[in-house]
Amino acid sequence: MLATALATSALLVSPLSAVSPLSAPADTVVRTDLGQVRGVTDGSTTTFRGIPYAAPPVGALRWRSPQPAQRWKGVRDATEYGKACAQLEHPIGVASTSEDCLVVDVTTPKQPGRDRPVVVWIHGGSFTNGANSVYGTKRLAAQGDLVVVQVQYRLGALGFLGGNYGLEDQQEALRWVRRNAAAFGGDPRNVTIMGESAGAYSVCDHLASPTAAGLFQRAIVQSGPCAQEYSETNYAAPRPKAVAEKYRRDLTTELGCTTDDCLRQVSAERLLEATAEDEFGPVLGDKVLPLHPTQALLSGRVNRVPVLHGINHDEEHGRYGAQEAATGVAITQAEYETAVRTQFGAKAPKVLATYDDLEPAGLALSTVMTDAQWAAPAYRTNQLLSLRMPTYAFEFAGDAPWYLGLGRPEWPVGSHHMTDLTYLLDLAIFEPADAELSAEVIERWSTFARTGQPNAAGTAYWPRATPFDRQVLSLDPAGVTRTDFVAGHRLGFWR
Repeated sequence: MLATALATSALLVSPLSAVSPLSAPADTVVRTDLGQVRGVTDGSTTTFRGIPYAAPPVGALRWRSPQPAQRWKGVRDATEYGKACAQLEHPIGVASTSEDCLVVDVTTPKQPGRDRPVVVWIHGGSFTNGANSVYGTKRLAAQGDLVVVQVQYRLGALGFLGGNYGLEDQQEALRWVRRNAAAFGGDPRNVTIMGESAGAYSVCDHLASPTAAGLFQRAIVQSGPCAQEYSETNYAAPRPKAVAEKYRRDLTTELGCTTDDCLRQVSAERLLEATAEDEFGPVLGDKVLPLHPTQALLSGRVNRVPVLHGINHDEEHGRYGAQEAATGVAITQAEYETAVRTQFGAKAPKVLATYDDLEPAGLALSTVMTDAQWAAPAYRTNQLLSLRMPTYAFEFAGDAPWYLGLGRPEWPVGSHHMTDLTYLLDLAIFEPADAELSAEVIERWSTFARTGQPNAAGTAYWPRATPFDRQVLSLDPAGVTRTDFVAGHRLGFWR
């Protein structure tokens, strides 16, 4: 339903790409470890697009760890986006059948500089969608005085069929950053990984990954709590190896194969068609992710770096609000109660009783799902992270941007999934964000990337979280304050 609503909204927005075509042009050439690239300067930034960081994972390289990219002669044009990794059409993706997609885009302030903090952006999209062209990083790079690197990685079955090839791609991109950041004016010893949704879960996985040790010095986790456990309804969290292996066997049989060589012959188009209704994500139990992030944090076997972590106060309001707006039909009380019974079984009556003060049904349903599936694991994540490393906990709140061209439901949609990105990046599917809050968020995030703490000059003090801290920083257009996260999401009940 959300995809349908977003598609309806996206039809009214042209183009889908968050970044307008680069106009004018002062060409800029940078020498990377594989060859020279020519980017383009536009206004306040210089951008380099479609730079390979690994070899195309095709043929015998499909479902294998990323391999080194080949060097090139002369100056490579880096003014156009690379092809998106294979995925179906989606409002926050780009329909593609390409497997030659392992590229990075680099955006830097126009003014030459050196030793700038580097922020590596890992896009979301349920591990099945997403591309560099969807997210505009110009504002973040220019206002934050940052080098921003965007990473494309293998998605869906090609990225996570029984293994963590997509996560390995991200780590290979971080190695590319370590080798090449200085050429773009960045500091390779000061790298922040930052992700939202599936990108945030990826950041959690890198915190827990032995193979990511030393590849980054800070981490930003937005709407992807590390303590989220896998289930059929929370599928983006790491899944048990047995679940992934059974799926791989079933898909292999469905495609008429008995060997991996046969499976590597199947076209990307056919793979996408066969897996169109399926969900993918990281897999537990290999060298990349031997432990769930929760277990890694509990045991102390983590990469200890300063972390910003948080969610949106109304994560699920976008899903159910968009459903109502797109269909013109409000969620009924009966539908609400059925959804709660399906999700919570014998505990459903207690859930319904606890939230009987909320109406209409759409608001009640989205609040229940937000508190249970987002806020509860986010609070646990704050506890675990702050036990091991400097942690700054937040939530975005208040009246956030809504989908362009789509009406609103009858109830307040608040700060819902993905709207946190509107304060940092440019996405074509959303209304403009509040400029004042956007400026503060970029200032805090860039200060964190620069120093490991987010207390920028002239902003309210943001203390480090503790395992017993009920409060988080509320980032709200109406005012930035500390708020009681436990009370605000009825976590006494959920615990």
